[in-house]
Amino acid sequence: MKRAKTGWWALAGATGQQWAGRSTDAARRMMLAVVAGTLVATSVASIPSPATALERMTLTAPGAPEDLVETLRLSSLLLVSRDEGHVDTSSLMATARAEYGRLIPLLYDHGYYAPTISVLIDGREASEISPLSTPAQIDRVEVIVTTGPLFTFGRVEIDPLAPDTVLPEGFASGQPARSTMVRAALAEALDAWRGLGHAQADVQTQDVVANHNTAELNVRLSLAPGPRLRFGAVVPQGNERTRSNRIIAIAGLPRGETHDPEAMDEGQTRLRDTGAFSSVVLRTAERANPDGSIDIEAQVVEAPPRRLGFGVEYDSESGVQLTGFWLHRNFLGGAERLRLEASIDGIAARTGGLGVTLDARYTRPATINRDTDLELGTRVMRLDERDYMADAFEADAALVRRFGDNLLASGGVQLRYERAEYGGTSSNFGTLGLPVSLTYDSRDTPLNATEGHYLSATIMPYFGFGQTEHGARLRFDARSYADFGSEGRVVLAGRAQVGAIVGSALDATPRGFLFYSGGGGTVRGLPFQSLGVAGPPASGGRGLVTASGELRVRVNDSLTLATFADAGWVSAGPLRGASDWQAGGGVGLRYDTPIGPLRLDLATPLRRNASALGSSSYQIYLGIGQAF
Repeated sequence: MKRAKTGWWALAGATGQQWAGRSTDAARRMMLAVVAGTLVATSVASIPSPATALERMTLTAPGAPEDLVETLRLSSLLLVSRDEGHVDTSSLMATARAEYGRLIPLLYDHGYYAPTISVLIDGREASEISPLSTPAQIDRVEVIVTTGPLFTFGRVEIDPLAPDTVLPEGFASGQPARSTMVRAALAEALDAWRGLGHAQADVQTQDVVANHNTAELNVRLSLAPGPRLRFGAVVPQGNERTRSNRIIAIAGLPRGETHDPEAMDEGQTRLRDTGAFSSVVLRTAERANPDGSIDIEAQVVEAPPRRLGFGVEYDSESGVQLTGFWLHRNFLGGAERLRLEASIDGIAARTGGLGVTLDARYTRPATINRDTDLELGTRVMRLDERDYMADAFEADAALVRRFGDNLLASGGVQLRYERAEYGGTSSNFGTLGLPVSLTYDSRDTPLNATEGHYLSATIMPYFGFGQTEHGARLRFDARSYADFGSEGRVVLAGRAQVGAIVGSALDATPRGFLFYSGGGGTVRGLPFQSLGVAGPPASGGRGLVTASGELRVRVNDSLTLATFADAGWVSAGPLRGASDWQAGGGVGLRYDTPIGPLRLDLATPLRRNASALGSSSYQIYLGIGQAF
């Protein structure tokens, strides 16, 4: 067991007693001399030895389970210090003295309450070596851990418990007495009371006794639930640019209703999701109000309001796409977002030409209620595609409502005008649409999902003017991910897309509404938008079906290999009429970066449609994030 330490703290105490009773001036002079001498000695002793010859450093725990031994080695301050190259004598001695306190809690966590820890410096116990006499050289460091018996729980009791409280199965008589299990059981008991509105529930008394004769740990915890409380005022703290009333509205805690920790967690999430704050903590006040309510402190740290970003994607057929954005995360002092974005595509493209898009979008969180955002947007586009060229303008307004963590619904209005040239003709298309969408997203990481599902369905009835007939556009996108390895080492991903336009005829539908297949978003290996409806004039279709499958195998922490196959089908009518299909497949590399995986795909056609005949036998795709 760790022995009592001696050192300059004990010496200073003795010196203080030795000089007690002397004259004040004399005592002051003598104390200054002693302190100065001590500091000099300590400084000299701390100078790294010019010849440190550490030959061996080991940690052993005879008879201990292998997983515990591995935990001790990974947690050892001495082994970490050695691996980092800190092997001068002064550093080793300081680390050796701290090793005892590092390892004892780990042994308690595993149920060992009578351990013996010996840290030997060239055969001498580290705790017995004075800090004033650091060895000039250290050759051998040995850490020997004797765990002693594994303790089990004897009598265990937590009282009183809230109704329907379920404690961990491991917190029972006869089970290994891990200290982590005691903490877990206590947390469950307190959380149960707090979940019923007892916000100030806490431990009143605790009696934890290790019986070394029977190797049992007896635990008795007495709780004080306190009164049932209601939500009081939300009190913002730390905000300088964001108005307090907007923080209160976004947090959305129901004042006057029973205090609920889950509601507080949801309020924190809503505040974080605005992007206006780099840190958000909702904390219950220490004291309740006389009326039975308790205030909530909203401690926030505001993020820098402005952000710039850019992106690059490359497709060997459609060329380079450059995107850039400017974002203000607290535009009007209410956590509103204003995002201005510009993109240029078709740079060095083999088909089509340069396209330009300018987009502005404003988002106001907590509009109407805490879970509903208002989005206003406008977009100007120049499209130069294989079959048509168009100038288009869009303006839209929508309300976006969250239902829990995974479900999102939106509805709004969209005004769109498009002037298009195709097949030697020019047409003006105008629509007033009412888009409604529903999205379910349970993916673990959107840019690099390894498990979960993504389902999105959008329907937009539209009223046509100009040369547009009335109709509706439907789009469905489903993605699923399965992890067959561990921690995302082998992932199978699948995607299906279905689209249809009903009501308006092919030549009375905006070109930007029609569906195409081919390219990175549908069928890799085939030129971008190479499959539509054969003319004259050639155009997109009113029906679309695509399917994609991808197998991703992670080689190491940074590199992943992928193989994939895609297929797409386009029809003249809404999933009927004249149609054709194409397919492609290939292999890819993924390299993890802080902003997402860098993706490189090499794909080749597996089945070409007529319009893709004569195109390159392979396509290259480079971008950030998985293909889906």
